[in-house]
Amino acid sequence: MVARGQPERGADAFDKGFQALTQYLEREGGGTPGRSHVERLPDGSEHRTGVWVANQRQRRDRLTAQQLEALAALGHEWAGS
Repeated sequence: MVARGQPERGADAFDKGFQALTQYLEREGGGTPGRSHVERLPDGSEHRTGVWVANQRQRRDRLTAQQLEALAALGHEWAGS
């Protein structure tokens, strides 16, 4: 959970999740990763992308307009207006 007063940490977490989701979509050609999906990033780290997507959807009221627009551009209708 992102602590209050540390918005850059939340932005970094979003960016990493977005990177992992983008990588998944490019490889799979679309869709949504299952909740248990883990994506390996180019830097060797692993990201729990399926859980991340579920969390973004559940907490979409806390996302910025830019974050929602970025997710909508990837085809996540729930992120649109």
